[in-house]
Amino acid sequence: MKRKLALILTFLMIVTTFTACGGNNQGENSSKPNTADMDVLYYAYNSIPILTWDPSIEFSNGIIVLNNIYEQLLRFNASTKEYEKVLATDYSKSEDGLIWTFKLREGVKFHDGTPFNAECVKYSVERTKEIGQGAAFIWDPVEEIKIIDDYTVEFVLSQPAPMDVIASCPYASFMMSPSLKDKPNSWFEEGNANGTGPYKLQESKMGDEVILTKNEDYWKGWDGEHFEKVIVKKVSETSSRRQMIESGEADITMELPSEDVEALKGDENVVVEVVPSFTNLIGFFNNQKAPLNDIRVRQALSYAFPYEDVVNYAMGGYATQAYGPVPKGMWGYSEDLFQYSYDLNKAKQLLEEAGIKEGQLKLLLTYMTGDESEKKMAELYKGELSKIGVELEIRAMPWESQWEMAMGTDTSSQQDIFVMYWWNDLSTPYSYLYSLFHTEDSTLYNLGYYRNTDYDALIDKAQSESAINIENAEKDFISAQEILIKDTPAIFMYDKNVVWVKSPLLKGHKDNPSYPFVVFFYDLYREK
Repeated sequence: MKRKLALILTFLMIVTTFTACGGNNQGENSSKPNTADMDVLYYAYNSIPILTWDPSIEFSNGIIVLNNIYEQLLRFNASTKEYEKVLATDYSKSEDGLIWTFKLREGVKFHDGTPFNAECVKYSVERTKEIGQGAAFIWDPVEEIKIIDDYTVEFVLSQPAPMDVIASCPYASFMMSPSLKDKPNSWFEEGNANGTGPYKLQESKMGDEVILTKNEDYWKGWDGEHFEKVIVKKVSETSSRRQMIESGEADITMELPSEDVEALKGDENVVVEVVPSFTNLIGFFNNQKAPLNDIRVRQALSYAFPYEDVVNYAMGGYATQAYGPVPKGMWGYSEDLFQYSYDLNKAKQLLEEAGIKEGQLKLLLTYMTGDESEKKMAELYKGELSKIGVELEIRAMPWESQWEMAMGTDTSSQQDIFVMYWWNDLSTPYSYLYSLFHTEDSTLYNLGYYRNTDYDALIDKAQSESAINIENAEKDFISAQEILIKDTPAIFMYDKNVVWVKSPLLKGHKDNPSYPFVVFFYDLYREK
């Protein structure tokens, strides 16, 4: 399903991770108004605010901006696990999960004045499917879109699928105006946007800064307290972001080092909020490469991993040891699953059973250049493995180099352990279980090269089942994880927390991990 977007997602992950780790500070010293005396919100973001203005294509950082300009039919509330009505006021499905009917909100207009209606829904989905980039794969089950009347639309599916999950996706589910048909192909490239959301695009400096201004005709209105203008600025240096929060120049930021977070907790002029995310760190064993094709070796290496030390030292306590690949807070997560613990005696015993003597096993672990947490993790792991006679080479690599090695067809030249973060696109366990472990004819993100047809069939069944009976689907997703953990194709290292650092005057902010790092600006205001 995700085969179409491998190259795009790879590029976006490169940009996201590299810029998040520091480096070029171009544009960070540009002047800005004193937001403390104005109705302006300043979000000091750690990376590039947007990569492309086309809402059908953007599949990375740009969701932090696009989710304030454009809107979906629904929005998933990860706290209540309910779907909030946005541009849809109601929806229903057939018993077989093949036909979904959405009632649409009346009186909504796009920023250019075009009315929102069923034609817009049909146009938006068909445009995204036709382009076929970014997260367009989410609409793959849609076979036909029928306009019942101006404010009723029907989705006919080729197979049962959870359309509420799809219609609330943080990527590629944005509703667009059919007036785009009249725009030149370069319209988005020139820095334009036209949604139904609370904010319009005022101006942007690609790769550096986005300025939004309020949409006077927003369907929710502007009663109460809201920011009229928003600045989203790339501030890649962690020291700069910290200084901006401490001085009151910025209202909100995140991704500060744990040492800075601990120091700021004692500052009465700063609010530190630690919340779970749907992001986790996984170390994929090369399941096709000897001796890692022996389950006893994979189990031994899992017992040798210092989970508690990694959480406390590498992550400064801002993570929890994972229970499988589905992160804490996501439905389908279960603490009844088997969880490996640090046990060097058990690890040594399993290696002996596999016929591996001390000093015989040499392994290569690759991770992304510039990620300090991954570096600390790898160093801790190397130290523990050395105690049982396993030599671990740690190699920090640019993402494209790490990826190129993993894509090689000669297992002898591939890595032994591939470390990377994963976060959700759709708010479903399938985002993790399919993308990372489903059998692939050619490798995309199954970076352990794991194959188990029983597992494949079970998660595919659970995904279709989630359109009809989510309780049964959840049981099957958990059962699939039991198979996965028994086979041990990877080390499930930790589920990462997000640490928001904010001005104490900023009110209304609620993190929603289904929309990674998105701040819904309309809900916020500054206390007078």
